[in-house]
Parts: sequence; C-alpha cells; structure tokens
Amino acid sequence: MLDEITEPRLLAGDLWTVNTMLDRHSPEPLITGVLDLDRTLFGDPDADWTIRMATAKQDERTAFWSTYGPRSHSPAATWRSLVYEARHLGAIRLERHRMHNTDGVRDTYQMVNAVLAELT
Repeated sequence: MLDEITEPRLLAGDLWTVNTMLDRHSPEPLITGVLDLDRTLFGDPDADWTIRMATAKQDERTAFWSTYGPRSHSPAATWRSLVYEARHLGAIRLERHRMHNTDGVRDTYQMVNAVLAELT
C-alpha cells in the first residue's frame, strides 16, 4: 500500500504560523517563505504534519480543504494514514521527552497501541 505513492513531494514537517513568512501586502494570507525546515522530508503529502493538524479538529481548519482539495478515503489511504499517525506519535513522544513531560510520554504509549490495533 505504501508503493501506491509514486511521486513523493517535499513535506515541510512543521508548517505553522511561526514558521512561515507572509506577504503583508496580500489581501489574504500568502506564504512567501518557510523557516525551520529541520523536519522536512520527501514523501506522501498525506504524511505531512500539516495534514495531521488540519484533520485534528473540526474548526476553522476545515477551510484548508477548500483550496488543498479532498483527501482519499480508499482502504489503502486509510491504512497509510494510520502508519503516518504512528510515526507522528513517535515524534510527539520524542518532543515530550525533550520537554521532560513524563506523563505526556506515558500517554503516547496508549495512543500508539490504539493506532497499532487499528492497523491489524
């Protein structure tokens, strides 16, 4: 199912407001630069952290999809999204460890177990 991704894209990995430069003269937000690319990689666009965060809540983030386009909900895409979520949870665990958040680290084990249960 991972082999279905035949054209990897550049993934920002950490694209949020403090890591972007916006054109101050544009009538609507227009990204002109991206900073802090230490989490950048090539891969399936659905594997990007930005996509995870855009799907995290049903709030103003839903506007993202009107210009980005719809996501696939095929069985393979759904399976890949679980693999990507497990990867993101690993990164979250490392970040929580770095911040000395032991309760947060402990919570990620249950979260990963839940994702792994869906994969099987």
